[in-house]
Amino acid sequence: MFKTDTPTIIEYKDIIVDFIRQYAMNSCHKKAVVGLSGGVDSALTYFLTCEALGEQNTIGIIMPYKTSNISLTENAEKLIEMKGGIKKYYEISGPVDSFREIFGDVSDIRLGNIMARTRMITLYDTASRAEGLVIGTSNKTEILLGYFTVYGDGGCSMEPLGDLYKTEVWEMAGYVGIPDKIITEKPTADLWAGQTDEAELGISYRTADSILYLLVEKNFSRSEIIDEGYRKEDIDRVIDLMRKSRFKRHTPPVPGLRSQNSSKFL
Repeated sequence: MFKTDTPTIIEYKDIIVDFIRQYAMNSCHKKAVVGLSGGVDSALTYFLTCEALGEQNTIGIIMPYKTSNISLTENAEKLIEMKGGIKKYYEISGPVDSFREIFGDVSDIRLGNIMARTRMITLYDTASRAEGLVIGTSNKTEILLGYFTVYGDGGCSMEPLGDLYKTEVWEMAGYVGIPDKIITEKPTADLWAGQTDEAELGISYRTADSILYLLVEKNFSRSEIIDEGYRKEDIDRVIDLMRKSRFKRHTPPVPGLRSQNSSKFL
């Protein structure tokens, strides 16, 4: 299992904070909104955005559905109180249930996607009113494995944690002072009762991170990772998830009808 040392985590933290600040400044924005689920990823994103732009310029938005875990909602509320930031609370049960009525029999996965996209509508509308940016909360592990909803939690102005593996998110969260209760909370998108990230992915984050690190950062082959002692089933699961979700990590393709676009604005 790879592990990032503390000095590097501190360096990464400073780079991310500067990235948020510079991107906001360059795009002529002073404010930002962060959707808070009560989990560690959104908590860390919120902390770093507060440091970059200031607590009064960072709006924490809580968007529970009627089946949401009350404990997670309380985590999010306490986090905003801890930072002294601005809180917005929107119950999304009404609009989500309206879609359920329209579509009829909706599977858990489809319902989860509807929730994620309803939350993104809420985030973008709040950002529009505040003249701010929508800050994404996905980490590198989730992005590589495709564990996000296109135009849902995958829709945002930037992804500050996008080059941090989940295990690095846990480490950085501890360093910046996020409460242990949030750090140790079982990872879940809270899309339906009892749902957990690792059960849905079919692999633990720590195992996935180790394999991803060797695949992506070290450019190891499948056989080389097997030689490192990892199970073939876990390696194949990670590779399969990466391949199937490749389309999610790219902007919609456009057919090349012209030989070149030379405009400096493109």
